[in-house]
Amino acid sequence: MLSAVFRILALARKDLAAMLKDPNERGVLFVPPVIIIILFGYVATFDLNRINYVVLNRDRSPTSFALLATLDSSNVFRRVANLERPDEVRDAIDDRRALLAVEIDADFERHLEAGESADLQVIVDGRNSNTAGTALNYMSAIVDSFNADWRRTHGEADQPVTIALRAWYNPNLESRWSVVSALVGAATIAEILLLTAMSVAREKEQGTFDQLLVTPFRPFEIVAGKALPPFMVGLIHSVTILIVALFWYRIPFEGSFAVLYIGIVAFFLAVVGAGLLLSSILETMQQALLVCFLVAMPLLLLSGLFTPLNSMPSALQYLTLIDPARYMIDIARKVYLEGSGLNQIWPDLWPLLVMAAVTLTLGASVLRRRLG
Repeated sequence: MLSAVFRILALARKDLAAMLKDPNERGVLFVPPVIIIILFGYVATFDLNRINYVVLNRDRSPTSFALLATLDSSNVFRRVANLERPDEVRDAIDDRRALLAVEIDADFERHLEAGESADLQVIVDGRNSNTAGTALNYMSAIVDSFNADWRRTHGEADQPVTIALRAWYNPNLESRWSVVSALVGAATIAEILLLTAMSVAREKEQGTFDQLLVTPFRPFEIVAGKALPPFMVGLIHSVTILIVALFWYRIPFEGSFAVLYIGIVAFFLAVVGAGLLLSSILETMQQALLVCFLVAMPLLLLSGLFTPLNSMPSALQYLTLIDPARYMIDIARKVYLEGSGLNQIWPDLWPLLVMAAVTLTLGASVLRRRLG
């Protein structure tokens, strides 16, 4: 029995030494946990520290200004615009300049002075229901504090100010709507990266990569042949997720399927290009598996799927600009929930097209050199 223990320990010692001997494997073992814990600490949080809002104040009374001053002094809400017309509210929400809009009626102060309740209309962007719900909780707490101060000084209505809520693009603020609609494209990012990277790594590990040199295929054809299967798998999976969203969860689709799939194709091309670029560097399937996990996890964390981008540290917000999942999630929600057209998704589409062009060109170039 004791000899068996010694043999097991000796074998474990040998494998551990072999594992730690290679500098690349040491990096793969110890770097990913550090990166992931840092990203989770800063990104994976539902706390909001900066809620952008706009105001349409028709009353312009001292009382309405006092309520808005309470919001501004909360260190949570940040007023980004004072609006003059109701149609400006839609523009501010659609362009994501504001998470919510506050509308104050022209008779706001008069109702309060008469001992009546006054409505405060709050329009919230429901495309990310978790963020919207958190923002509304903060808003309710501030309005409750204002009501308590009003009752203490005026002793009038039990509920002086009441919130009249409207959630756009997700009327019931169901988290399923915002999550499932975003997953139509983004759910496949890890799989496409892995399939693309492993297709080349498998050839290298099995020793068949060099055999491609004596085949009648040209380098461009080999690169395209390696990229096409993951691309097709991603398209099939996106269709499957879309069918589930439509017929199982019954989330209404407001936009155009053609526009949605223009965005999805651009996204998949960018991810396939990234996979080809990784595959040109990696040598084994094990390396491909570990590196793709290391890359895919931060991409999803930085995408804004669960946590709003403007709540992340500034450095990480700049890092999200090279994250294709960020743009795909925005496209999916805009088309699926808002019914946006090509003009509305263009600010998210062109970065994906640039990423696709860069990654596909670099990945294909490196592989061609290896093949040539």
